[in-house]
Amino acid sequence: MRRRLLVVLVPLAVLLVGALGVPLAATVAQREIQETYVDRLNDAGRFASLAESALSTGRTEALTLELRRYYELYGIPAAVLGPDGAAVLGSGQAISEARAEYPELSAIIAEALAGYRPEPPAVRWPWDGRPLIVAEPVGRDSEVIGVVVTVSPTDRTRSTVLTTWGQLAGLGVVPLAGLVAVAWPVSGWILRPVRRLDDATAAIAKGDLATRADAAGGPAELRRLAGSFNAMMDAVERALQRQRAFVSDASHQLRNPLTSLRLAVESLEPYLSRPDAREAHAVAVDEAKSMHRMLNALLAAARMDSVRNAEPVDLDTVLATRVERWRALAAATGMQVQVRAPDGIQLLEPPGGLGSVLDEVVSNALRLSGGSRVLISATLGRDDGASTTDRSTPATEPGASTTGRRPAPITDGGAVPTTVELTVADDGAGLSPDERERALHRFWRSPRHQNTAGTGLGLAICADLVEAAGGSLTLRPGLPRGDGHGLAAVIMLPAAEDADPHDADPRHADPDVTASGRGTTPSHRDAAG
Repeated sequence: MRRRLLVVLVPLAVLLVGALGVPLAATVAQREIQETYVDRLNDAGRFASLAESALSTGRTEALTLELRRYYELYGIPAAVLGPDGAAVLGSGQAISEARAEYPELSAIIAEALAGYRPEPPAVRWPWDGRPLIVAEPVGRDSEVIGVVVTVSPTDRTRSTVLTTWGQLAGLGVVPLAGLVAVAWPVSGWILRPVRRLDDATAAIAKGDLATRADAAGGPAELRRLAGSFNAMMDAVERALQRQRAFVSDASHQLRNPLTSLRLAVESLEPYLSRPDAREAHAVAVDEAKSMHRMLNALLAAARMDSVRNAEPVDLDTVLATRVERWRALAAATGMQVQVRAPDGIQLLEPPGGLGSVLDEVVSNALRLSGGSRVLISATLGRDDGASTTDRSTPATEPGASTTGRRPAPITDGGAVPTTVELTVADDGAGLSPDERERALHRFWRSPRHQNTAGTGLGLAICADLVEAAGGSLTLRPGLPRGDGHGLAAVIMLPAAEDADPHDADPRHADPDVTASGRGTTPSHRDAAG
């Protein structure tokens, strides 16, 4: 941020120095050429006064000697021309050559023979190599009997201008350097609270609501901004704490009365003789049990929402602690569980733990799908959309439900994975696109599962936790069955920064594991449950 500020300030300072320096440079160039012009005009005027006397008396030896010594001393050719423009005295050959090279010389001589001095030159820039031509009439008014012409090289004048410009540029660099030297610490002092505020917002976005901005340093405006930000975060944190406390306290306070009510209702069973009364009693017991499950779910949601930090985790470890439990649950429902995942995958787990999220998703597939098998697979995302293992689910259909933000794809040439895609797919009845969209909302339950134990909170809570880790939870068509597809819950999470992509590349694993899902050693997790 400091560099961006200097990128804005320094060019503006350069433009300001340039706006002042260009007119000054033009003034320097004009002054030098005018000084040279006045000096040559004085020399030409002196030669003109000598030439008037010499041409009138015919004694030209002294003037010829003066013109020769002038050329030898200064290297400036000077000549006296007659009324016809022909050279009478001095460096006539040099003047003739100058006439041929610079056509404007003839016009200047004609103007001088008419009794007029040429106009002083305008600004002559150092890259203009033309000589300075001065023509002085010999005589007065209509009695002009000749003209003195000097053709002066401007090398020394241009060198002087360039030297002066260099000095001015050096002097201009000094304030610029001073500006940068002052702007660097001053900008740091101004922007330090902004950086700290940015760090605080980043920490809060990761779930650390206790982070506060530094309101002690920097300009008064930024201190007030930091103070307002801290006050806002205090209010937000208090509101969240009150919300969680209300859910937790309400659930705890309702648990005991609900338990007492359930016991009282169940104790009435021996006293009920009529069939309709026994049926009403069974409904009341079921409702009490459903309310008890709802309270437990609300308590779990309150506890999991209070944990908002995403931490790196090894997928191997998570699966090793869960697979046997999933197999046991699958065996109880007559289903099979298959796990296909390369070794060595590391990713950021959602708040509350990746295992808890997978438990909920797998439990839903086993309890509600009505299928024969559940496939749990893992793939690594790359910048070109490819992955290290074949996908086991169809492409996303219109109406697929997604929550959270999908992690950014790889931008370093596709060599390093940046996302991990976990898919829990079944071959059961599945959900329609509209049902997949609503299934991630809290308390929603499919009409087919109204009489099945559950609260409708599990997937919604999992989706929120995955989103908190910077990922997304998507419901898509699952494994194929006779007349369609089952349901697939796709969990996309960022890969851990310190993960080695080669460790998770299936080319480094046993091909039997990644292809068929069955291993021959205990380390192969891919087996039917």
